[in-house]
Parts: sequence; C-alpha cells; structure tokens
Amino acid sequence: MTFSPQLEAKFGDLLQRYPEGRQRAAMIPMLMFAQDEIGSVTDELIDEVARRVGVTPLQVNEVLTYYSMLHRKPLGKYHVQICTNISCLLWDGDKLWDRACAKLGIGHKEVTADGRISLEEVECIGACSWAPAIQVNYDFHHFVTPEQLDQLLDGLRKNQ
Repeated sequence: MTFSPQLEAKFGDLLQRYPEGRQRAAMIPMLMFAQDEIGSVTDELIDEVARRVGVTPLQVNEVLTYYSMLHRKPLGKYHVQICTNISCLLWDGDKLWDRACAKLGIGHKEVTADGRISLEEVECIGACSWAPAIQVNYDFHHFVTPEQLDQLLDGLRKNQ
C-alpha cells in the first residue's frame, strides 16, 4: 500500500518510539493517521498495519471494532460528532442531535449526498464541563446553542 511521504515519515517515527516487540502500541495512531489520509480503514490498510507492527490482521480488526473513532466506511470531509451523554443531554445535546439530523437530512454514521458532512451521535467526547459539546474532525465546540449549530453546519456546507 502506498502512502504520502508525510504519512510514511509519521509511521517511521511511531515505530521507532517503541522498543522491539512493543511496536504494536503504534497500531492505533497508525490507523488514525492513515484513516485521515485515505478516508477509512480498508482491508488493505488493516493488512499493511498488521505487517508493520508485527501482528495478525485479526488483531488489527479486534482493535478496529473496539474504538469508535476508527471507521470502515468513508466519512465526510467534515465529521460532526454530537455528544448526547448525560452532561450534554442535560444541556439539550439530544435536541442539537435532532436538529442536526433534520438540517442535514442524515442520521447516525451517515454522510450527506455531496460527501461533505458526516454525522455521528457519540456517548462522550470528554467535554462534560462545557456541555453541550460538538466535535468537528479534531476541533471542539463548547456550550453550543441551536443557533451556533446552524451557523457551524452552514459554514461547513460552504467551505471548500
């Protein structure tokens, strides 16, 4: 499998950080970095990461199915995660979720027809003190109001 020179450099750096026999610890960041570059975790990527860290593809699959931030199907250019766990729920996170679904016309782990935005309802993004919280790709948005959600989604639709 061919990756960009930048990703190859990241992989090399990750694998050198761990002593011989412990390189499997690089598996999760390798999967995340590669997912960002190619759009999802494919069978080919699973095989490649398994080879590089010295485990079986089955072991990579076990990790893949455990972590919710790893995806087998492509996400949108902008992946919107809306927390509906207890803290966010108490501050109307569920209403933000319903609003986003209605506004985008998609549901959980679905992607808009143009491929720009994917939506995911998540249990917790670790921002309970700033509820309700939303994450877009790797950017957090705290104390989100319905109006702010609308502005955020409209902005994502317009961004190239």
